[in-house]
Amino acid sequence: MAEEEKETLAGVMPAGIVPSSTAPVAAAVEEVQAEQKIDAQGRAYATGKRKDSVARVWINPGSGRVTINGRDIEKYFARPTLRLIINQPFEATDRAGQFDVVCSAKGGGLSGQAGAVRHGISKALTYYEPGLRPALKKGGFLTRDARVVERKKYGKRKARRSFQFSKR
Repeated sequence: MAEEEKETLAGVMPAGIVPSSTAPVAAAVEEVQAEQKIDAQGRAYATGKRKDSVARVWINPGSGRVTINGRDIEKYFARPTLRLIINQPFEATDRAGQFDVVCSAKGGGLSGQAGAVRHGISKALTYYEPGLRPALKKGGFLTRDARVVERKKYGKRKARRSFQFSKR
């Protein structure tokens, strides 16, 4: 019975024909992915977020200089691990030293700001070169890390920690 159903379906819809309802959608998706988003100065802009931090990032072709809040990356992020986090999108796409980054970061701490800058750089790279999106997506750089500090609850010492129990 299953073989008869396959034969009737093959007779109704010949191989190689795509239903007309999905063809325009696929063409529209390809156009959106191939579109470059660059402003009048030749820069790509993106907003990155992590914890309570927000980073506004502009990238343009250059020598690989990174400026955060008007200061150089070595001055703003003194810890090497934070600088490593920021450079991860460039290393994943083999674009190290090819783009200048200017960003303003605010809110949260240094770790959250470094994650926000990394997120913003990744998004800006996809806007400047849409072909880099699969590599950045595979590395997990385009996903906003939604983990935030849990709020303190009433009757607790912290978010989950209880007060010390006293038997007497």
